Amino acid sequence: MSSPTHRQASVRRVVALARANALLMARNRLTLVYAVVVPLLPLGLLLAQDLSDPAAGAGALITSLVLVLLFPVYYNLLSVVVTRRDELVLKRLRTGETRDVELVVALALPGAVLAVLISLLTAGIGIAFGLPLPVNALLFLVAVVAGIVMIAALALWTAAWTRNAEAAQLTSGPVLFLMILGQTAVAYPDPVREFFTWTPGTAIVSLVRTGWFGLEPVTGDALSQEATLGFASSWAQAGQPLLVLGAWTAVALWLAARSMRWEPRT
Repeated sequence: MSSPTHRQASVRRVVALARANALLMARNRLTLVYAVVVPLLPLGLLLAQDLSDPAAGAGALITSLVLVLLFPVYYNLLSVVVTRRDELVLKRLRTGETRDVELVVALALPGAVLAVLISLLTAGIGIAFGLPLPVNALLFLVAVVAGIVMIAALALWTAAWTRNAEAAQLTSGPVLFLMILGQTAVAYPDPVREFFTWTPGTAIVSLVRTGWFGLEPVTGDALSQEATLGFASSWAQAGQPLLVLGAWTAVALWLAARSMRWEPRT
């Protein structure tokens, strides 16, 4: 079998498994409510804020994006991996032609695609509610995709030491804390804020502030709330946040690869 044929077969397996996972996800109404409705709720704050202040709109949009990453991607993938593992589904799939990387991608793909769609919907609703057009729409899209990859990697790592689906409500706590922490970073003194810049949540906050609103990223220096960045300068300011997301992704994937469990704990 030639290499192109191998790749085509691999893509077909991933698509078939992802479609099956998407159907199961669609049948769970509670999951859909958390994945679709909850991330849109913070946008209601835009109706009660003075959007001439870029920082006001940034808070609502950032909250929506963080919820997009946490519910359809992180918590959904964590729950799916743990549940399928306990039901021996992962073990059975690994005995066939499906490779581990194909299996992981297929599990993550439905939530990732949904997250992209909800992010675009969030952006459209935000603009309709009065948000300015993004300074750098491409950087905002990069932030969404990089955030999805990072949070999916953290979900796989969390699943490695989560005993069962019920325990996921507790084991997800550290990642939820790290993501929510980023939204509060702007309120802390400069030295504390410098520490927060190395957390994934703050990296997402910085990329949205920079890519959409032209605001400075969150740093340890005095934080300006004036929109001073353009398209080119926003890329220059995005370097550290993107490196932070890349580092968290690499570490999470490395830890998940070393500790991933495909069968229930005995």
